Amino acid sequence: MAKQLNILFVSSEVDPFAKTGGLADVCSALPHMVKEMGQEVRVMMPRYGSISDRKFMIHNVIRLKEIPIPVGKEEKLTSINSSFIATIKTKVQVYFLSNKEYFNRDGLYASNKTHVDFKDNDERFIFFCRGVLETLKRLGWQPDIIHCNDWQTGLIPAYMKTIYANDPFYKNIKTIFTIHNLAYQGNFPESTLAKTGLPKELYNDDGVKFKNQFSFIKAGIAFADMVTTVSDQYAKEISSSKEFGYGFEEFIKKKKINLTGILNGINYNVWNPEIDPLISKRFNSKSIEGKLGNKIEVLERFGLESNYNVPLFGMISRLVPLKGIELIEKIADKFLKHDVRFVILGSGEKKYQSIFEKLQKKYKNKVGFINAFDEELAHLVEAGCDVYLMPSECEPCGLNQMYSLRYGTIPIVRSTGGLDDTIRDVKKPNGTGFKFEKFDANELLVSIERALKLYKNKTQWQKIMRNGMSENLSWEASAKKYISLYRKLI
Repeated sequence: MAKQLNILFVSSEVDPFAKTGGLADVCSALPHMVKEMGQEVRVMMPRYGSISDRKFMIHNVIRLKEIPIPVGKEEKLTSINSSFIATIKTKVQVYFLSNKEYFNRDGLYASNKTHVDFKDNDERFIFFCRGVLETLKRLGWQPDIIHCNDWQTGLIPAYMKTIYANDPFYKNIKTIFTIHNLAYQGNFPESTLAKTGLPKELYNDDGVKFKNQFSFIKAGIAFADMVTTVSDQYAKEISSSKEFGYGFEEFIKKKKINLTGILNGINYNVWNPEIDPLISKRFNSKSIEGKLGNKIEVLERFGLESNYNVPLFGMISRLVPLKGIELIEKIADKFLKHDVRFVILGSGEKKYQSIFEKLQKKYKNKVGFINAFDEELAHLVEAGCDVYLMPSECEPCGLNQMYSLRYGTIPIVRSTGGLDDTIRDVKKPNGTGFKFEKFDANELLVSIERALKLYKNKTQWQKIMRNGMSENLSWEASAKKYISLYRKLI
């Protein structure tokens, strides 16, 4: 029998404790599945002020108090709290690194009010990365693999190859660095290097320097023992294309980075219309009638005219660049001249918020917009809509198109990253959605009109719904691939 592996997942957000997007979902579901498959798994994340002690039964770890963490010329202290994320089958221990100065704020990376990044994000995540390694040694638990996720954890592989390289405790630990979205890089002024404590000679084009800045994500890519990303197509895109690689494509080629694409899955314990407690009517692929009850409630919740025979389009998104919102703005009048309903749930940048507010005002009986992040309402939108819009300019993996398939909501997507890997166009056998190639408003409109035409054929429409609902999108296949990579490394 193969040796049980010790795996430490490190992430700046983990559902249900702290979440801004798909990273939190992945860093909750994947550890569970890896543990279900017989490995020992633990998780570390920051202790944000928004995390409730009472709700999550968080407790202090007495022997892990006031651990000194070097940040520049100062030492900051962290104390460790603990809790669990649990499913019916597994329970995974989570350690929180606390420091009120750095983490007791009204947002994870930026102010919830102004949406402006915190100026000391470099210090905050220097503290976190080095704090993870200092905590591990005092904990006395030695992982085989530290699985780091996105730029906020990018310094851990660099520290392991330099400052901690000769310490026997860390000697046999390997690191994997997963890029969830290369658009978010953690780039800071050159002066950040001195705060990290890393050797000065690392500040070069083969190390942590990127466009004359200190780059957290480049540190992760350059120094991890293995680099992964969240879909096969996205791995190809970021290693070959300036559009998606943001300048890193040349570095990946030059350094011959061992880059592997592993598609994310979805958590069937959470996203499953047969058992979902957050929707009005439960249903499955054999009995899809219950979907109508959810559609009725979505229309009511968004204050729209309740014509249940009219196709209902939905979108759940962070209101940020790359999500294709400008494409929707360009074709909105042509789209909304049809007899449709369109609901949007999301929060983010004011300019995108304004786009949907104006559409809601202009088409008050057709368009509903709720400016919020609401997990419960997100489940209802996925369950109640007929069509899901995801016209992203870039989408490393995407989860909402997979949630949509699971709930019989047919996606319209651009062929990029994980959207391309997970959706088959209806023109192909066993098609599951509508795809368009170019990031172009007219191509999106053509896809919408294809969907509207097909919607009239109820038999064909329900066949496509069932095709999507029968897809195997669970974490099981992905977890097996990760475990295989872990074993390959050690």
